[in-house]
Amino acid sequence: MQTLLIKNATLVNEGKTFHADVLIKGSFIEKIEPQGISMPADRVIDAAGLLLLPGVIDDQVHFREPGLTHKGEIYTEAKAAVAGGVTSYMEMPNTSPSATTLDLLEQKYSRASEVSLANYSFFMGTTNTNLEELLKVDERKICGVKIFMGSSTGDMLVDNEQALNRIFAEVKTLIATHCEDDPMIKKNAAAFREKYGEAVPMEMHPLIRSAEACYSSSSYAVNLAKKHGTRLHILHISTAKELELFRNDIPLIEKKITAEACVHHLWFSDADYASKGSLIKWNPAVKTASDRAAIFEAVLDNRIDVIATDHAPHTLEEKAGTYFTAPSGGPLVQHSLMAMLDFYHQGKISLEKIVEKMCHNVAILFEIDRRGFIREGFYADLVLVDPKKSTLVNKSNVLYKCGWSPFEGHEFKSSIEMTFVNGHPVYEKGRFDEAKKGMRLLFNR
Repeated sequence: MQTLLIKNATLVNEGKTFHADVLIKGSFIEKIEPQGISMPADRVIDAAGLLLLPGVIDDQVHFREPGLTHKGEIYTEAKAAVAGGVTSYMEMPNTSPSATTLDLLEQKYSRASEVSLANYSFFMGTTNTNLEELLKVDERKICGVKIFMGSSTGDMLVDNEQALNRIFAEVKTLIATHCEDDPMIKKNAAAFREKYGEAVPMEMHPLIRSAEACYSSSSYAVNLAKKHGTRLHILHISTAKELELFRNDIPLIEKKITAEACVHHLWFSDADYASKGSLIKWNPAVKTASDRAAIFEAVLDNRIDVIATDHAPHTLEEKAGTYFTAPSGGPLVQHSLMAMLDFYHQGKISLEKIVEKMCHNVAILFEIDRRGFIREGFYADLVLVDPKKSTLVNKSNVLYKCGWSPFEGHEFKSSIEMTFVNGHPVYEKGRFDEAKKGMRLLFNR
């Protein structure tokens, strides 16, 4: 069994930053020793000057396979993920066909086992009519069930009140929701189309997919969860108003209702539509600077529990369309950790809080088996970061299949030096070792 010894690293883990050596044996962390480890190993890595973090767990990505592979594939997007320090991901069901049966879901797991360099789990998709299929799910083997309570890419809107009540009442595993009020959005879109025709400016996006539409749907989901005692996780919060729905007066482990913020809602505001246009068109929309500031504050004060990406690639040709034809979504998973580290360099967030929101809390919230922490006996999902070596984003180093990033031209202040997945050094200074693939995530439920 191969051994790796990481020496002289600065660990950021469980609210502390400290120097230690870490011994990896096979897939697991064997020993953590602040006083140093002197025993021999198959490979010794000197991590002096580097940060050693738990691998990032991204609880919301769209890797586009099957059926939409001109935009992205499990192989390409997972490769970009590990280059960004993301060692595990949870992928959404709005592919083609949509993953709304166990057979279709297991086909995605089978494909990931063949090609994914990162660890993986897949959400089961919901429709107005597939409750019986949802009830067959083994909650120990999937991250959760996804409900589109607002339409986005694909055709998975669940808007039947009776169906929603039954899903919230009867599904026992975690339910994750995309919350936007579809009738409200359609009414707004009709009004702007009447004013502008087909030439609606991109900066109208947060007015069409409005704060009111987000709050209407999020509050509805919270009320359903409270009514039925459901374990609810609301994805990609984009407004200040929604933050009143979430608590920070109890520990995460006691919460029945949790929330996620995405990197783009922490980074961009509606002022950026003028320069970025459709490249920052997401659902829910990037909104005002005051919304952005409120979301960031909620991350810091624990009303928002985790940070993710909603990585959702489209081609530049698709993005070049008009407001009504350009799809929503963009690629982020290669740059999410570096983006959050830029906020650390700006003094807006601590390293410990970044690790809490991108690693620890995701593992706690989803009850992931032995991941998300640097602990003896846990899987060695780790990332080495150079906090003083900058990374300029350009087309030559973007790994997404779609070939672009909304961060092109930005120089991050940190770099991802190495990424370990289950003890295997899959990424090292721009090079990949694809000899081993990631594993299916399991859940302690």
